[in-house]
Amino acid sequence: MAHKSASSESDSKAAGEKRIRIDKWLWAARFYKTRSLASEAIKGGKVSVNSHRAKPSREVALGDILVLRQGFDEKTIIVQALSDKRGPATVAQQLYQETAGSMQKREKEKELRKLATAQRPHGEGRPTKRSRRQIHRFTRSES
Repeated sequence: MAHKSASSESDSKAAGEKRIRIDKWLWAARFYKTRSLASEAIKGGKVSVNSHRAKPSREVALGDILVLRQGFDEKTIIVQALSDKRGPATVAQQLYQETAGSMQKREKEKELRKLATAQRPHGEGRPTKRSRRQIHRFTRSES
């Protein structure tokens, strides 16, 4: 059986289908500053390829759909080109295309986060220096 899978691998490479490790591609596409950060994110389950959890050694091909979770954002991108060399940001942006649904979802979530912080009343939370002094005087006078 091992022989059969080896021949199918060579057939796909002979057909001209270029593949590259996902950690290298994410680094080259400037989603992460280092390959080790990309690898940690992949191991942590923050990256999936074609709806499957990936490993850093997983190879991506043209047309693969990646879902990346970075902080509050979740991006759905389609691999447009392959590169294992990190170049300028303008070149890196040509390696992928973010789906329209993903961009709309991120904008909507960004607005919701903005509204949630806007509704918090100003002045609530930690007391000011003046109010701390008043609290301190009040608690000392009672004892």
